[in-house]
Amino acid sequence: MPVLARGAAADLSPDQQAQVARATDYLQGLKTVTGRFSQTDPNGGSSTGMLYLQRPGKARFEYDPPAGLLVVSDGQFVGVSDRRLKTFNEYPLGRTPLVLLLARQVRLDRGVTVTNVEQAADGFSITARDGPGEAEGRITLLFRNDPLALRGWTLVNGQGRETQVRLGPLSPADHLAPGLFYIRGVH
Repeated sequence: MPVLARGAAADLSPDQQAQVARATDYLQGLKTVTGRFSQTDPNGGSSTGMLYLQRPGKARFEYDPPAGLLVVSDGQFVGVSDRRLKTFNEYPLGRTPLVLLLARQVRLDRGVTVTNVEQAADGFSITARDGPGEAEGRITLLFRNDPLALRGWTLVNGQGRETQVRLGPLSPADHLAPGLFYIRGVH
């Protein structure tokens, strides 16, 4: 059963606070990883691809053909390139819900508003939005319990459109090429 909280950790039950602390520790320890992802867009379309994550701030979602999409965060901006439509858009990372996942210091107990902590049979989810309100929308992070792992997330943008991302197993990487996170080269 979902329990709504107004945001501060003090508004959460001790069990919910423990789940938030556990998730925070896990995300803070998530440094450089790669893995496959599947995505369902707001229109119900499905796509798959490869995720490269280098915290803090950097992520690359390289979509499999025929999608033609590439999403890159360089730590300051998020660039979205659609090669099929020949479009490119760029947004400040701080104005996207991804900032909660990619922050230098992941703090789900400060600077964000936790609006829901929900227990599931095999894990739990935490829904949060940017506390100061600079980032539009919200993110629901999905975790598996045993062993603790990020399973994916659901992003809801400022217009209420929902994108679901599900992750396969994440593999630690020793080094990722800096060019993976170069936005100017994506359009």
